[in-house]
Amino acid sequence: MSLKDQILKDKLPKHVAIIMDGNGRWAKQKGMLRAIGHENGTKSVRDVVEASAEIGIKNLTLYAFSTENWNRPKLEVKTLMKLLVKSLKKEIKTLQDNNIKLSAIGNLNDLPKKAHTELLEVIDKTKSNTHMTLTLALSYGSREELINAIKEISMNVKNNIISAESIDESIINKHLYTQNLPNVDLLIRTSGEHRISNFLLWQIAYAELYFTDILWPDFTKQDLYKALINYQNRERRFGKTSEQLS
Repeated sequence: MSLKDQILKDKLPKHVAIIMDGNGRWAKQKGMLRAIGHENGTKSVRDVVEASAEIGIKNLTLYAFSTENWNRPKLEVKTLMKLLVKSLKKEIKTLQDNNIKLSAIGNLNDLPKKAHTELLEVIDKTKSNTHMTLTLALSYGSREELINAIKEISMNVKNNIISAESIDESIINKHLYTQNLPNVDLLIRTSGEHRISNFLLWQIAYAELYFTDILWPDFTKQDLYKALINYQNRERRFGKTSEQLS
């Protein structure tokens, strides 16, 4: 039985998030420029997006560029932004053919004008697609997201729009970038690093974490299937005991 056939359709995670790590190291190992690693990483993006849509994942979020990534060498940042524009133009057909809606979270106004414009155009063209939502985290930082949410909620309390006593998880969720997405069920990180890197800190409170040594440009559909099978073999208790679940 193939890996794909082992995946149980009734136990799929509603929301998969991926920290796509290892492009630079992949290129370095091959004696290439880091930019080549990022370029090869786009193939893995395409494969994972297509595989997720085929299997029936409803929400896929990819950590494409963090707020901290702006501190990287200017040439690398410039290359990444050019690659973003190129990829968006190239993949619009794939998104439409697979009925995938594109979304984005983060401080998008920090993006270069061309990248921002192209992003918004693809988001608009795919807004009516319903099979899966693909969310790109761009210029994204979870701490910044939470700070912005706290500021907005504080202003609403100050202006008597909501009361301090009414603040609960649902209120906080409504003020996050991910307000239209369910909490993350499965978080995957490639490249062998075992950290979250300021990604969806609130949303992964009860996510299953899956770490793999595979560098992102080498991550294939088969590797995604392995992660999903691993997820489905876990017992998710959400604070309860195994006896309570059974």
